[in-house]
Amino acid sequence: MLDYNPDDLDVTISEMLVATSDSADHELPEVVSAVLKLLRKRLGMDVAFVSQIADGRRTFKAVDSTPDFAPVVAGMSDPAEESWCQHVVEGRLPEKIENAVPLVKAGEAPDPGFDIGTHLSTPVRLADGHVYGTLCCFSRGVQRDADIDRLRYTANLLGEKLSPGAIRCS
Repeated sequence: MLDYNPDDLDVTISEMLVATSDSADHELPEVVSAVLKLLRKRLGMDVAFVSQIADGRRTFKAVDSTPDFAPVVAGMSDPAEESWCQHVVEGRLPEKIENAVPLVKAGEAPDPGFDIGTHLSTPVRLADGHVYGTLCCFSRGVQRDADIDRLRYTANLLGEKLSPGAIRCS
């Protein structure tokens, strides 16, 4: 028998993403925003976002932030090479960083211009294996219980939705 708890974060996220019909392109941004908000709050983070990496650029496709801290917004774009997202995709930074301050100070991570304590990031892979971008969240403080597995699970579901024949994010 499966251990099914309808209040479990993974169940909620799965139901939100799976319930979106393949013919309803206009619904995905709303669903992704709701998923990001849920992830951000449950993981105790300040910012959660989905980025797309294409043509040498990282573009924020959907963002959820705490009301008092919004360092990035949907539509912003910057060179992928200067982003933490690209560093994670290439393996130059780990998917889970409990305290990023020492990495920034040592020059091992790009300086974003604001404090990052805990940073979680994982690639969003399409069904064919290509990287669409990343699913990330971060906090200004250190979150010792940060759960990268929740992010990976959500990124896998999102990758299935973004794969050819499924809903597109843009």
